[in-house]
Amino acid sequence: MSTLEGKVALVTGAGRGIGKAVALSLAQSGCRAILAARSRDQLEEVHREIRTRGGEALVVAADLTRDEDIQRLIDTVQPWGAVDILINNAGWGKRAPVVKGNIDDWDRTFRVNLRAPMILAKQFLPDMIAKGDGAVINIGSVSGKTGEANGAAYAASKFGLIGFTQSLYEEVREHGIKVSVILPGFVDTPLIPPNRQLDRSKMIQADDIAQAVLYVLTSPATCCPVEITVRPQKTPYR
Repeated sequence: MSTLEGKVALVTGAGRGIGKAVALSLAQSGCRAILAARSRDQLEEVHREIRTRGGEALVVAADLTRDEDIQRLIDTVQPWGAVDILINNAGWGKRAPVVKGNIDDWDRTFRVNLRAPMILAKQFLPDMIAKGDGAVINIGSVSGKTGEANGAAYAASKFGLIGFTQSLYEEVREHGIKVSVILPGFVDTPLIPPNRQLDRSKMIQADDIAQAVLYVLTSPATCCPVEITVRPQKTPYR
């Protein structure tokens, strides 16, 4: 993209952590930010911060496991015009061994981590294709490269997100649309509880992932960073 000024960017999971950092960064770069997440209170805080900095934002409280909420998100966005940038950041997972896994938890994991990104991409891509410009950036995880015990459903959903990204890139690359998946390692967010064995100052920061998003969006038209892995420079374990 030659400039981000005035672009409409939809960020899911924008109420905290990586999503919040990405939304603030995009708004600071001139984007009109659409903030989606389950918690309206958290979204309103991000909205206020964007407005304080002179940016423009829209809040849409939505649970991406519910088709009616996804449709309401799509309907609410329409008056703002076409979405230029889709950031699929919302994620969910619950650790358990497969033999003790809860199928409802598995379903929720796949709905949030994989199904919703696919539905939203399907919805907003036609306008991007018509303009010959746009971006779909999926926030994955290093768990999408290497599975681990007690995290099968989460890892499988993130493996799937990588596959979706690669396939989508091949489908729309000739239309000038960037498609990328960013795979963070240990990120210092509220999702990771306090742990005396972790030095949080050595963990990846949410702003680091926001910088990776900007790197994709501002990369030359002749190339696309389809997959970016972000790991801590130093081990955060004490």
